[in-house]
Formats: sequence, C-alpha cells, structure tokens
Amino acid sequence: MAKVFPRIDETLRAFIGEQAVYFVATAPSQGGRINLSPKGYRDTFAVLDDHTVAYLDLFGSGVETIAHLRDNGRITVMFCSFTRNSRILRLFGTGRVVRPDDAEFRELLAHFEDKHAGARAVIVIDVERIADACGFAVPYYELVDERPVLDAHHAQASDEKFAGLIGRNLRSIDGLPGLEADHPLP
Repeated sequence: MAKVFPRIDETLRAFIGEQAVYFVATAPSQGGRINLSPKGYRDTFAVLDDHTVAYLDLFGSGVETIAHLRDNGRITVMFCSFTRNSRILRLFGTGRVVRPDDAEFRELLAHFEDKHAGARAVIVIDVERIADACGFAVPYYELVDERPVLDAHHAQASDEKFAGLIGRNLRSIDGLPGLEADHPLP
C-alpha cells in the first residue's frame, strides 16, 4: 500500500541520495505526448528543503520537460530502488525553469556536487504530494558505474554545437514553446 508523507524527511532524503537514476514525467495541457525521461548522474538532483527539490537539466535529445512546464507546470519525479529493499517514491509537484542567465541559477548550482558542461537550466519543483509504493515487481540490478558519455560529449562541444542544440529545442515535438532563441550557451 502506498504511504503519503507530509514532507521530505531525513529518511526520504537518504533514499533519494542513494538512487543512481530517477525519472521525470510531464504532459501538455491539451492532447500531445506524455514525456517520461530517465535522468542519471546522481549529483544532478538536490533536496532543497522539506517541500522543494531541484535537478540540473542537461542538454539532451529534446525539450519536452521545459515545454510542458512552460505550458502547465505539472511534473512528477520517480525514484525506484533496484536493491534488495524494494521501494518506489514519487514526488508530485509544480516545476519551473531557471535559466543560466537568471540570478537564482548560480545560487542553485551550489546544491550540486559537480558542474556538468551541458547544463541548460535548473528545474525547481515545489513538491505538493510525496508518496511511496512497494516496488515488489521491480527487478534487482547492480550499478556498475555512471555512464560518462553525456559529460564527455558536452565537454568537447563548441559554442556552435550548443547554439545548434538551442535552435533544435525551440519547440517540443508537439510544437509547444521550449527554449527561447536568446537562451544562453552553457
């Protein structure tokens, strides 16, 4: 049975901190496609306080999360344990995008251990519901290591390459506004 928590306490913070992968889900207000994105690099997620979390949004294959947040703000983050202790934790809330040229961006970066070369934003989430589930059917997996490919790719990317990524991320796959043309290069 699912349990609902009044806040992100120390036990939940510890569970979140142990997870090497998390999943972010968003959807547009009208029609369109639901987006579900796996996120890696465990140092890209931070619990800011009992009802606020944030993650470092790295350039990737699309801009769905940002477009959906601009549309309606709805977001769910899921952590799933793959160890012997089964558990799924979902954080439901309202998210907002903090760009690298926003004053708040630098303050938020202090919550992340490493600086990643392809950071295009920080997503801040006001958590409204915190609930877990058993996860009894989730298989066991052992983490070998974090995959360094995205960081290595971004470290070698030129400003021209990032400008191209911004250009391809101006709209979501459903045509919603994504990044703005004046979005700063990482």
